[in-house]
Amino acid sequence: MRIANLSGRLVLVVDGRAVDVEQASDGGFSADPQAVFERWEAFRAWAGAADLPEGVAFDPAELGSPVPAPRQTLAIGLNYHDHAAESGFTAPEGLPPVFTKFVTSISGPVTEVKLPAGGHTDWEVELVAVMGRRAEGVAEADAWSHVAGLAVGQDISERVSQLAGPVPQFSLGKSRPGFTPIGPWLVTPDEFDDPDDLELRCAINGEEVQKGRTRDLIFSVPALIAGLSAVLPLLPGDVIFTGTPAGVGLDRDPQRWLTAGDELVSTIKGIGELRQTFVAWPPDRLNA
Repeated sequence: MRIANLSGRLVLVVDGRAVDVEQASDGGFSADPQAVFERWEAFRAWAGAADLPEGVAFDPAELGSPVPAPRQTLAIGLNYHDHAAESGFTAPEGLPPVFTKFVTSISGPVTEVKLPAGGHTDWEVELVAVMGRRAEGVAEADAWSHVAGLAVGQDISERVSQLAGPVPQFSLGKSRPGFTPIGPWLVTPDEFDDPDDLELRCAINGEEVQKGRTRDLIFSVPALIAGLSAVLPLLPGDVIFTGTPAGVGLDRDPQRWLTAGDELVSTIKGIGELRQTFVAWPPDRLNA
């Protein structure tokens, strides 16, 4: 099953077309895309048995984040061996670094992103897991049963402010407007032959800059849920950015940053793609 946020309304994506959930359920479920996670099991049961009407065609640019307003967005650092190595760190033991991305940075899959003046803006393609059930003290073996679905995420990062001392500002450096695209929709885990082995890719202007597989995560999705839920409850609709593979701009020689006019395409096989274009901000008004 695939669910999406089409112009602010919850839809099911069936054969590439959108079915409005509130209309198809005769008001049984809200049009609010975030609200569905509080009733996830009932929604799954309804969607699996419903005689759905034919959907309507839509433009991917009309899609918002399938999780537009999570109460908690937890992001994981150094969760691939190759990325930890390129960053000059050993693989983490125990929980890896955890930070947050603030909700006002969340956007849909096809967006225009403003580049902060004087910044070094970087890319990080990631698998995103969204919770469908409250998880507190969950065992790793039971963790997948708490996941509503998976999406593509980009942890866009402005490295100057992120790494400014005396203590790095990870959350602020990664939470500018538009720095957290999620989408294009949410895919339930049962859609995959193996949800623990998905291919990620990231390209700038057609040039591949990242490629990895989630089987190489140091802490898998179930391991992350078990570790995080041992510390704090994970709530329905919460988001976990699971980490990025090697290839980010910060760790290249020479370093590389996103520039105005760049198109960033982030893909996970079996889910879909995000597409961000970047513009200078503030604009050069003398040459506008």
